[in-house]
Amino acid sequence: MKDISQTTYHLIASSYEIYHEQVRRYICSRINDADDADDLAQDVFLRLMECGQILREETAKDFIFTIARNLIIDYLRRYYKRQEITSYIYDMQEAATNDTENRVITRDLQAHEWMKVLSLPAQRRKVYCMSRYEVRSTAEIASTLNLSLRTVENHLSLGRKEVREYMRQCI
Repeated sequence: MKDISQTTYHLIASSYEIYHEQVRRYICSRINDADDADDLAQDVFLRLMECGQILREETAKDFIFTIARNLIIDYLRRYYKRQEITSYIYDMQEAATNDTENRVITRDLQAHEWMKVLSLPAQRRKVYCMSRYEVRSTAEIASTLNLSLRTVENHLSLGRKEVREYMRQCI
């Protein structure tokens, strides 16, 4: 700590006795946290000691409340930054959790769909699988299976309808 004169030391001590409670209440009214307000009020007088030689009896009160205001501003900046970071971390965790849940739900729905597809009649199952999983057009399916275009469309329509109804029951 800097070397402070005896008069400055007495001025700080008397200012502490006079203004400490006012400063604490002032800070507490701004930040709404009594424990942090106590800490900041102590910091005000520690910073006042750094003023040393320029401190005068006429300016002590102004110095004290200016220091208090600056400490409150610093405190609130840190507080809101911490809130922002905490909110970001929470949002990221929630997104990751939702992503995991979505993957599990998707796998479950795919398993149910596949169970229904396996229960379809053989020809309908082939048409459905070629359309859904191999992403083939009805014309390609018709030529591959030697079926008419209209037959493929019927099988596909009936297969989709059966799977859709089954999936509604699952959900």
